Amino acid sequence: METEADAIRKRRQELRAEFGALYDRVSSILFEQDPGGVNFGDNRDEYESEVDMILPRLRACTSADDVQGVLIAVFRKMFDEETVRSRAQFRGIATLIWTEICGSPA
Repeated sequence: METEADAIRKRRQELRAEFGALYDRVSSILFEQDPGGVNFGDNRDEYESEVDMILPRLRACTSADDVQGVLIAVFRKMFDEETVRSRAQFRGIATLIWTEICGSPA
């Protein structure tokens, strides 16, 4: 019988296969920018749950503004309103991710 942890690992493997290096790059961007305040230096996988939710939603994005909306929705769900103090705090992160997606700034 598959456990919840097994299902998460399987889904994560599928996302890594589908999105390739973008998975690790988005994870690194979130870790480096640390919008949730969870970077303790040695926990590089801390944002993988958020990346799992963000990547599939990026398919519908056509701009850094769209990416910013995705980030805000995910971080409100995974953290709280206090973590998402303003839309502006996610602008730089969204631009970095958008640059990864299309190769140039929005």
